[in-house]
Amino acid sequence: MSTKKTGNLLWRLLRKNISAGQIAGYALANLIGLAIVLSAVRFYGDVRSAFESDDSFVRKDYLVISKQVSALKTIGMGGETTFSPREVSRIEDQPWVRNVGAFTAADFNVYMSVELGGRGMSTYMFFESIPDNFLDISPEDWKFNPDTPEVPIIMSKDYLTLYNFGFAASRNMPQLSETVMARVPLTVTLSGNGQKMSLPGRIVGFSSRLNTLAVPEQFMEWANARFSDPANRPDPSRLIVEVNTPGDPAINKFMRKYGYEIAGDKADNSRANYFLTLVTAIVIAIGAIISVLAFFILMLSIFLLLQKNRQKLHDLMLLGYSPSQAARPYYTLVIAVNVCVLVISFIIMEIAAVWWAPRLADIGIVNGSPWPAVATGFAIMIVVTLANLLTIRRLVRRNF
Repeated sequence: MSTKKTGNLLWRLLRKNISAGQIAGYALANLIGLAIVLSAVRFYGDVRSAFESDDSFVRKDYLVISKQVSALKTIGMGGETTFSPREVSRIEDQPWVRNVGAFTAADFNVYMSVELGGRGMSTYMFFESIPDNFLDISPEDWKFNPDTPEVPIIMSKDYLTLYNFGFAASRNMPQLSETVMARVPLTVTLSGNGQKMSLPGRIVGFSSRLNTLAVPEQFMEWANARFSDPANRPDPSRLIVEVNTPGDPAINKFMRKYGYEIAGDKADNSRANYFLTLVTAIVIAIGAIISVLAFFILMLSIFLLLQKNRQKLHDLMLLGYSPSQAARPYYTLVIAVNVCVLVISFIIMEIAAVWWAPRLADIGIVNGSPWPAVATGFAIMIVVTLANLLTIRRLVRRNF
């Protein structure tokens, strides 16, 4: 007798005691749990894009920290505002820290001038540098060669805004876009340690997250060695910290304990990111619990079904059927139900995504890729189906 005919005969024999209500209960519970999990993963992926910006100078999982400046420090009686090697080491030892980099400040005078529309503008400025691996943008001209010196500079977008809508507007000077500003020739005059030198400079990028004028480390090392006294080089006053878990409560506790400050809105963004992660984890846990309960509903149904069919299974054994052949109808049933549950869960997830997409768009958030949620759904259903099949196999062998 063919395998197909054998399967049909077994199905006709064993299906009489199958409870449609129990199978429907399992499918509904599993559908609710899986739909909750997939929708939560999809929503998390969509909303998380709000915490990541392509034009950011430093990625969202980087924090810039400094020490608080007290009133006593203003009159020269406060503590140090720089980080000693011991303090840097203490920060590096924290479990939420992945990497730490120091801001190197220019230990010399920086005087910058520019000609705009026949009118000159000049002022004292400052430079800082950080290790290149902490930069989120990498301009092609981000290098310095002492033999053909030109100073590449990354400028804060806030500085350009202040010029356009503050200084330029009040002085009837031309307002500049980022593209135009990048083409404006600058003259950078460096002085200190008894020396003075003028170099050409150029804006090669703009930062929307960090208020500084950043230069390559090669330039900073060369300039500090030439225009300052290495013996009096100060410790860094700011650090950039790459964290493992942005928004971790331990970060704020550490900052408060040692009187450190986080620059800009990084602390608020990190807390919001952490809150989003926490809420998503809770929702996923609820969906997972429902799916686990659905699994036990199915196992209870299969167990009761096998108890009812115990005599039939015994008769099948006497007729020469193997446990695998007897379990095959249950395998087919479970696989078919799980595939239907997975497909409907994907449909529910997409309906939910269509519903929240315009609402997120109103606040500037664009939907992310659905593939992480789809992969999660397939992974969960494969695990659940394998667990179903193994349990059925064990129960059939026990009752065969």
